[in-house]
Order: sequence, then structure tokens, then C-alpha cells
Amino acid sequence: MYHWERRVPLVPGDLRRLSDENGLRFVVQSSEKRAFTDDEYRDAGFEIVDKLEGCPIVFGLKEIPIDVFEPNAAYVFFSHTIKGQPANMPMLQRCLDLGCTILDYERIVDDDNRRLIFFGNYAGLAGAIDTLWTLGRRLAQEGFDTPLAEIRQASTYADLAEAKKAVAAVGKRIAEEGLPEAISPLVIGLSGYGNVSKGAQEILDLLPIESVRPVDLLGDGGAFGGPNRVIKVVFREEDTVLRLDPSAPFDLQEYYDHPERYRGAFDRYLPRLHALVNCVYWEPKYPRLITREAVRELYADGQPTLRVIGDISCDIEGSVEITVKATEPDDPVYVYDPTTGSIVSGIDGHGPVMMTVEILPSELPREASAYFSRILTGFVPAIAAADYRVSFDALALPPELKRAVICHRGELAPDYKNLEKHLAA
Repeated sequence: MYHWERRVPLVPGDLRRLSDENGLRFVVQSSEKRAFTDDEYRDAGFEIVDKLEGCPIVFGLKEIPIDVFEPNAAYVFFSHTIKGQPANMPMLQRCLDLGCTILDYERIVDDDNRRLIFFGNYAGLAGAIDTLWTLGRRLAQEGFDTPLAEIRQASTYADLAEAKKAVAAVGKRIAEEGLPEAISPLVIGLSGYGNVSKGAQEILDLLPIESVRPVDLLGDGGAFGGPNRVIKVVFREEDTVLRLDPSAPFDLQEYYDHPERYRGAFDRYLPRLHALVNCVYWEPKYPRLITREAVRELYADGQPTLRVIGDISCDIEGSVEITVKATEPDDPVYVYDPTTGSIVSGIDGHGPVMMTVEILPSELPREASAYFSRILTGFVPAIAAADYRVSFDALALPPELKRAVICHRGELAPDYKNLEKHLAA
């Protein structure tokens, strides 16, 4: 099991309610590292077992070890297979061979393809804390004395309340004492405006924030900010790209449908940002937010304004092309060298410090689990009631759950037939 993963899909209280109100029987696999202990589940009235042998339905969280799967059982977890991820194709093949059913949390979506169950806001909360922590360390390494240096990594706080209290105290000091003139106004950008961004903004708004529009960054900066304020700017799609045909205005639906008609234009903002928190969903068909070339040009003449990129999205060589690896909470940051493309762990070196922790919600495991569990609870009765012995067409699941079925009875579900080419690779 992954060393840092301490979250659970269902917390003891929600499990108790599901059992009492729906007549469902649960057993809980023993774990010494889980954020909710065996005793907490035992006190809620559940049997603790070493293995989940014989369970027809298993609720997990991240990838399940390949030797755990049992014939014809149903597994509900984040499978990380829908993009054909090579590391997880053996796991998917094993499930096909055994006739298992996989329901993937990531694909529990509504009619508009919007995810219905997620940790997104907790990724934003932890990611913003870790980005501020990284920025404080980098500025201190450069010789700047700022209150940001007092912020710790999210995983070191007892809970979210303690972390928020600490960030708010730093904000109070900035408002009272100000920041060094050389880094004023301190500008933090956020790409995206969904659940991840909302979580990140919840943390940033504990500072003495002044919100400005992206277009304001393109001026001389004289109309906003100062040493006692932190500037927050949120970037939407229309801010990050330009249409190849400038005679037509930006159209969001056209951008979604025809991204080839647009080019990336985010690099025009980079010289004004001290830190960027990347919260966007990205696919290869869309222009990148930050390219290697843009970073190389930015750092060509020494240390620019940009110090830190907190890539919460953490798509390897994705929207932020210089996100070249995912990190873990015990080694969370590295410096990307724009000249060589090499990286070195820590905050020292020429180039931006990259915070690319892949499982940020695990740094706030109890709160993140409780939030996730509250949502998942609403879907559990329907998952439990389904008869997984029937064909996919006859499988009686609500539409939002049936969309999440990756494979069933030895076959890929119709929406995921494209994974065959990845299995054969």
C-alpha cells in the first residue's frame, strides 16, 4: 500500500448510517496507517478483518494491488485506467481475466460529464498551503525576510483548522508589517475556477488579498497592490489563449470543440507572477499553459519575478510542461533548470521551484475522507443493490453510476473499448 495514502472512502459514522438505514453489512480491512483507526470502525460496530476475501463488493480508494482481486467481484475505486495509463494496464487486464467489475469514482458523472464525487476542493486547500510554504522557503533562501516563512507544509498540521489559523496569522502580519519592497506587490495567480481553484482560494483569502483581473497584470501595476497586500488573479480559458483568427471573439464552446483554432498565450503573464497555482483540467488537444520554451526565455536573463509553481493538476508534461515528475509529501518540491531541463530536489537552484505532490488531499486525510464519504454515501445503496451477474446491458445502475463501469464480466464497457489498444501495447 502507498506509504502516504491514509484516506478512506467511507468514514465510520457514514458506514454506520448506511448499515442502519439500508440493512447493508460491511466488514473493514485492518490498517495500521489509516486516518480512521480500526478501533473507530470497531466502536461503530463493524468487524475488522485481515483480508476482504469473499466480499462481493469492495470499496477502495486508489489503485488496488493486482493480487487482491477475486473472480466476479465488483470494485469501486480510482482505477486510473481511463487514459490508458501504462502502469495500470496489468491491473485492468487482471480484472478482465477474472470477470471483475470496476466502477471508477472519476467517471461518476452527470449528463453534462461533470464529476459528482471528488476530493478536488481538498487538493486545492492542501495545494495552496504547500505552495505558500514553498514560496516562503524560496524567498527566505534568497534572503527575503517574510511572514510566509512561518507557514508549514499541510501534512504537518494537526488538521485543516490549525493550518487555516496559521495562514491567517501570517496574513495578519503581512497586513501590519508589509513585505519587502523588492517583492511588492506579491502576485499569486490561479489557473482555473472549479472545485480545486475554489479550495485554493479559500486558503489564499486568509491573506490580505486584493483581487485583480488578468488584464490588469499587463499594465504597469501601479493601480493595485503595495507591501501590505497580496494580489490574487484568477485566469479563465479566455485569459490563457488567443484565437488564431483575431477577427472573431473568444467563444468558450468553440474552444472546447475546436481547440486547434486557438494558441496558448499565458506566457504574457509570467513576468508579473511570483507564484502560480495550477488548477486546470487539461487534455493534449488543448494548448499548454506553460511551455519549456516560455520558461527558458523567462529565466534567460537571471532571476525573474516567478519563483514557484504549485501544480495541483500534476499532469506530467501536461498543461505545465515543466512538471516532469509527480512528488510525494516527504520530498514535495524540486527546482527545474530551464537551460538543461534537469531537476534537483529542494528549493535551491536556477529556475522555478515546482510543487507537484500528486495526492495532495492525503495531507488532510481526515477532513478529505469525511467530505468524500458524505458524497459517496448517497451512491452506495444503488451500488449495493445491483446484480453484477447479469450482462452490462441488463446491469441495473443509475446512469451516473453506469457511466463509471470500466469493465464488467470480462469485457470493457462500451464507453471504454478504446482501452483495448492500450492493453495490447
